[in-house]
Amino acid sequence: MQDTLKSPPAEHKTMKRATLISVMTTTVFYMFCGCFGYAAFGDMAPGNLLTGFGFYNPYWLLDIANAAIVIHLVGAYQVYCQPLFAFVENTAARYFPESNFINNHIEIPIPFGGYKPYKLNLFRLVWRTAFVCLTTLVAMLMPFFNDVVGILGAFGFWPLTVYFPVEMYIVQKKIPKWSTRWVSLQILSAACLIISVCAAAGSFAGVVIDLKVYKPFKTMY
Repeated sequence: MQDTLKSPPAEHKTMKRATLISVMTTTVFYMFCGCFGYAAFGDMAPGNLLTGFGFYNPYWLLDIANAAIVIHLVGAYQVYCQPLFAFVENTAARYFPESNFINNHIEIPIPFGGYKPYKLNLFRLVWRTAFVCLTTLVAMLMPFFNDVVGILGAFGFWPLTVYFPVEMYIVQKKIPKWSTRWVSLQILSAACLIISVCAAAGSFAGVVIDLKVYKPFKTMY
């Protein structure tokens, strides 16, 4: 993203501001949903605050929420899957350099707009389609969405969002060991680790409870 920004101002300054605003907005929104939901309903708070109570009005609000979810997940799916797609395709090309199915591209002319022909790779088309179908099937088999997302979030939160950034900041700023700032950062990291462990334990417990009444392809509320 930073490589696509125009300057001035400097790209890293724009990126820093955009990251700060986005993280603050997301944190405030999620904290409001989590805290208000728990304050009002306790452990009975539904995973879907809009439809978890059996009410589906106003329809326009649900439509906007569903559209926002689709936009969010389509973008997130692309971001997280592109490295996997690239790894599989590059590995296949390295192991089978003579395969026409893997390495050849079919040029499909675009008859308008003066665009260059679209290059279609059959292996990429088949592999990515199969991957999306497989992940969709797995998602349909696991209807307890909130608990699964909780597990994945708990495993990814501390190392990727806290530990590595904190350690890189310490090295970059050359913060002395056992200084006040170093101790504060380590306390923050340890506290987030404890939160992640507790969140993972709670999510695993939720999955165990859900499995007791689990039926494939049946939506659970």
